[in-house]
Amino acid sequence: MTVKTTKTNLTRRTILKAGASLAAGTFGGLATQGAWAAGSDKPEKEEVKIGFIPLTDCASVVMASVLGIDKKYGIKITPTKEASWAAVRDKLVNGELDASHVLYGLMYGVHMGIGGAKKDMAVLMNLNHNGQAITLSKKLADKGGVDGASLAKVMKSDKREYTFAQTFPTGTHAMWLYYWLATYGIDPMKDAKIITVPPPQMVANMRVGNMDGYCVGEPWGHRAIADGIGITAVTTQDIWRDHPEKVLGTTADFVAKYPNTARAMVAAILEASQWIDASLSNKNKMATTIADKSYVNTSVDVINQRILGRYQNGLGKTWDDPNYMKFYNDGSVNFPYLSDGMWFLTQHRRWGLLKSDPDYLAVAQAVNRIDVYKDAAALAKASVPKDPMRSVKMVDGTVWDGKNPKAYAASFKIKASLPA
Repeated sequence: MTVKTTKTNLTRRTILKAGASLAAGTFGGLATQGAWAAGSDKPEKEEVKIGFIPLTDCASVVMASVLGIDKKYGIKITPTKEASWAAVRDKLVNGELDASHVLYGLMYGVHMGIGGAKKDMAVLMNLNHNGQAITLSKKLADKGGVDGASLAKVMKSDKREYTFAQTFPTGTHAMWLYYWLATYGIDPMKDAKIITVPPPQMVANMRVGNMDGYCVGEPWGHRAIADGIGITAVTTQDIWRDHPEKVLGTTADFVAKYPNTARAMVAAILEASQWIDASLSNKNKMATTIADKSYVNTSVDVINQRILGRYQNGLGKTWDDPNYMKFYNDGSVNFPYLSDGMWFLTQHRRWGLLKSDPDYLAVAQAVNRIDVYKDAAALAKASVPKDPMRSVKMVDGTVWDGKNPKAYAASFKIKASLPA
């Protein structure tokens, strides 16, 4: 144990040393003093508390702090480990956290007054694409339930109640789980029991039989395989390739009061995202850092396999997935596309969480702060997509492009009863 700790500390000292070089301006040719770090553009708050849940996709927030990139932009990021998404929601709303690594759909739920008290929210940037999974229990796999089609057959023949877990009622994992089940004719509202479990508790709950399957972010999908208790039925990138996932979220009030600070946070985390995706060496350093008990608290191997696109499903199948978790990908990851935010609204409507159709585009324009993002991207010298909308073909063959969200939400065969 002592040797492991010493090795980790040495590795972290190496990373911190690299961070000093970054702060000195050797990364991306940026000077020590950020362009917005002085005068009227100086961040209003020099220290910011940014929450995170122990998941691989918190990495850019953590690395912006560990590497000292935040200092270049005139702020000090203090990553704050949180126990659940509900805790993140509450601390964002009451101001205990300045911002957080947070579920995309949670932000929209709070903004719309579902899944918690209504509060105007702001999505500053997307943090990652891909890298979540739906895990089925080994017991279910032994019965033949190993993917969507076979799960539907097992559930139809076995009349007992099946339980599936997601991480927050309006969040990404709930939406991926519901979408996937419905694709194979399983109505998540009628044919299964859905429970909410914090990400780090998923594996332990499956081990004791509390659920038949769950959707969560890494490393808790791979951890179930490493522990021999579950199998990967589908990755979320197979549901929607390059899907949005976690965002840097805050309140609209925070952006109004501290606009320069918001910009500095985005620029620092955007640069950390660039650093992670820049090389294999950086990805390995990131995995070593966030595996520490201060962050994700698991073994490095559980993190770095899937962060490199090396997948195994727990049934003997292995593959290299080109659509693994990405943090920058030439700027396409981080831009807060309006159509991405609108998609979550369509699914909230589909499943009856929203009782009527909102003005989908207007809500997305209010929440997704493209103005702040573009200013920050200029600082970090990041590419910015020209179009705030994008098109995707989902696992069930439907195409989402943001053009007619009301019709899209109503078009699904399996959905909650939608009042006119």
